[in-house]
Amino acid sequence: MPSTNDNVRKITRRKTVKHNLVQSIVEQSVMLTSEADWDKLIQQVNNAKFVLLGEASHGTSEFYTARVEITKKLIQEKRFTFVAVEGDWPACQAINRYVKGYDLVTKSAKDVLKSFDRWPTWMWANEEMIDLIEWMKEYNESGQNQTKVGFYGIDIYSLWESMDEVIRYLKQIDSTDLEAARQAFTCFEPFNRNNEEYAVSAGIFSEDCIEEVAKLLTTIQRKKEKYPHHEELNLNLQVNALVAYNAENYYRTMVVHDDRSWNIRDMHMVDALNEIMDFYGSEGKAIVWEHNTHVGDASATDMKDSGMINVGQVIREQNPTEDVFITGFGTYRGTVIAAEEWGVDFEIKTVPPAMKGSWEEAMHLSGAYDKLLIFTDENRQLFQGRIGHRAIGVVYRPEYEQYGNYVPSVMSDRYDAFIYIDETQALHPLVQEKAPVL
Repeated sequence: MPSTNDNVRKITRRKTVKHNLVQSIVEQSVMLTSEADWDKLIQQVNNAKFVLLGEASHGTSEFYTARVEITKKLIQEKRFTFVAVEGDWPACQAINRYVKGYDLVTKSAKDVLKSFDRWPTWMWANEEMIDLIEWMKEYNESGQNQTKVGFYGIDIYSLWESMDEVIRYLKQIDSTDLEAARQAFTCFEPFNRNNEEYAVSAGIFSEDCIEEVAKLLTTIQRKKEKYPHHEELNLNLQVNALVAYNAENYYRTMVVHDDRSWNIRDMHMVDALNEIMDFYGSEGKAIVWEHNTHVGDASATDMKDSGMINVGQVIREQNPTEDVFITGFGTYRGTVIAAEEWGVDFEIKTVPPAMKGSWEEAMHLSGAYDKLLIFTDENRQLFQGRIGHRAIGVVYRPEYEQYGNYVPSVMSDRYDAFIYIDETQALHPLVQEKAPVL
């Protein structure tokens, strides 16, 4: 049994570590007071081809508005060619077609955002997104860059919508592959476009459609260059087929292997991102908007202990160090849009002060103001301790936060920079929720 002196020494040591961390944040961070302060971050990006911008929740206004301003600067000053987000490919195609001028009917970004009808709609159908979408459209129309800037969703959930898009496209071009696509997707018909029903059947009863979809994806990829490229129709076909293949695998796996399904989802997002990069060729430069848990390198967290990977980790592994720049986000307290449980209507929830001993508390103790901390070769060693880092999902119960909302992380290995907003406000959704499609 530890003696009193041992306990005192441990307490003293913890206080010293905490004091040193807070002091290091004070010395290494810069206060954020205006949009001009983002120049420090843009400068640090240097010539990276992938800039990953995180968020500590899917419902915080300041995370979105900060990413909007950073994204504009990256496009204008660093010639980034597209934005890829944690959203469905078909719905995000509506935004892409609008900002690139392919859509001659839709009159406003607000109308475009009606495409997002899958729960949680607030992630993209919100007031904060309107500014970026209208700005991207105006930028493309101005001709400042020969390559029009695109907007894409790289998530995995749109199984049925992506199958519909594949059929519609092959029918439109009168492709000889149309019958093969119809045959592949016939396998899914008994499940009434219900992801949960398919997941249970495939995961438990082995009633899966993987072989048919795999053959179709192989066929489409083999003929990649033969399909028309007009208005990115080729890319649309490629990624929708990829979604159908990976989503089938994801839903089949999630019922019995949750950790494994996480990896399938994040690898799909990497694959979709790389498809888009290939489409843009040597000019390709990606700005990725996703939750911290996807962009912050998983190998610097306890996710590694469970064999879990994520987008940030894999993109770093696939590319030279100088080509990837990852920025995390966090807050100490405020409000957030989230739901009590999966699929129910959202609420504005109170985000309580960060847990004692957490990264967010240390950021707050270093000064109750917004700040930017850039990790460099000179200062990374100051932030090598593993510390709890808050993560809020679309389902959030503040009263249980201490039991599952903090991810042990080595912050200077997980990110290249960190943006801290001391007090944040909830996102501003455009529409009410509909019933979820799981």
